[in-house]
Order: sequence, then C-alpha cells, then structure tokens
Amino acid sequence: MKSLASIGKILNLQTLVVTALAVMSTYYCRSRGYEANFPLTIIGIAVVFPVVFSISGAYKRRENALNHYGSLKGNGRAIYLAVRDWLPEKEESLLTRTRDELSGLLAACREMLASPLESTEEKDVLKSFSRLSLLIRDLRQKGLAPGELSRANQYLEKMLISFERIKHIYQYRTPRTLRAYSKLFIFILPPLYGPYFSYIAKDLMPEFVYVMPAIFSIVLVSLDNIQDHLENPFDQVGEDDILINAEKFGDSLWQED
Repeated sequence: MKSLASIGKILNLQTLVVTALAVMSTYYCRSRGYEANFPLTIIGIAVVFPVVFSISGAYKRRENALNHYGSLKGNGRAIYLAVRDWLPEKEESLLTRTRDELSGLLAACREMLASPLESTEEKDVLKSFSRLSLLIRDLRQKGLAPGELSRANQYLEKMLISFERIKHIYQYRTPRTLRAYSKLFIFILPPLYGPYFSYIAKDLMPEFVYVMPAIFSIVLVSLDNIQDHLENPFDQVGEDDILINAEKFGDSLWQED
C-alpha cells in the first residue's frame, strides 16, 4: 500500500494531460497515415538528461541540508548539556528555559522553511537565536567559567552558520531556465512523436498501439514530478522531505537527564 501511495504522488494532472495529448496525436497520425521514424536520442538529450541532472542536483542539496540540520541539532544539544553539567549547581528552571528555547528555535525554522519562497520571514528564527545568546550570557552570572562560556558561544556560532546554510539551500534552487526548458520539452515531445508512434504501431498488436505513447509520457512526466518533490526538501510534499520535529527534539533533551 505504501508503494502505491508513493506512485500516486508522481502521477498527477500533468501526467494525464501529456499522456492524453500523446495518445490523441498518435490516433490522428494513424488515421491520416502520417508515419516517421524519429530518432529516440532526441528524447534522451532534450528531456531525460536534463531532468536526471536536475534530480541529482536536488538530491545533493537535500543531503547537504540534512548535514546542516544535524549540525544545528547537535550544537543545540551541546548547549543544553553545558547548561546541565558545567554549572556549579544544577538549576531546573534554567534547564527548562534552555529546552524551550531550543525547541522554539527548531519550530521557527520549520515554519520559515515550510512557507512559500516569496513570503519567507526569518525574524522569528533570529529572535530565537537572540534569546539563546542572552541565555548564554546569563550563564556567566551563574558561575560558568570564562573558557566554558566561550565554548558555549562557539556552539551558538556553529548553529547560526548551519541555519544560514540551510536557508540558502532553501532559497537557491535548481536553475529556473533549466526547469522551464525541461517542462517545455516534456509537454511538446510526446505529442510531436505521434508520427513515430504511428510508424511503430504497424509492428504491434492493435490493443498495444497506444501503450507506447502512454509509457513515454508517464516516464517523462514522472521524472519531472520526482524532481519537483526534491526541489524543496522542506515543504513536506515529497516522501523524501526533511522533517523538522521540534517537539521530539525537546522531549529527547528531557530524557537525557
């Protein structure tokens, strides 16, 4: 059932439209006697190669985002452990404050990264970082040694760098001209290949005449849909998106006590 749900996500209205156009073009060419043995290398060069290249680039961006997300969480956890273990006396209220600030930071990041690109607001994330900075400052008054305070600030600095890198992955995506080029040829090539599908139909059984144009269309559009799902690894549309679970992270901090 899960596999069927995954397949359902890469088959959409665009798949239906392109497939219908290819089938109608093949029907028209057969009824008019139009036949041509077009080279299939055009489809590979014009569509498959650019789309696969885009998928590879989008996947690498997702992997980089995962690395920076891990760094963001890891350094946040280090700040929490510093508050728990480095002070002369353990303070539950300060631990609660640290946990809430770290969970709130991840929640703010999740909300920002899930929003449309044109309406991105990072002020809530920056406010969370500011509150974490003030929390580390307060550790000085609680008796934290200067060297350890400097180390805690380094953890915060690494979190800021990781956030900025994640933000840039979110903002700068696959070149728009390449995406527009791929979509253009995905829409026009299957119908234009109607004479070719009509040409090969004479070697096929009647019930399989329209299978080839349908398969060509489904394959090309599905590749394009896979790339669309990977384009933004934070929008929670594709199955391979990055899930920022701020609540689970906050609960895991309590479990370490």
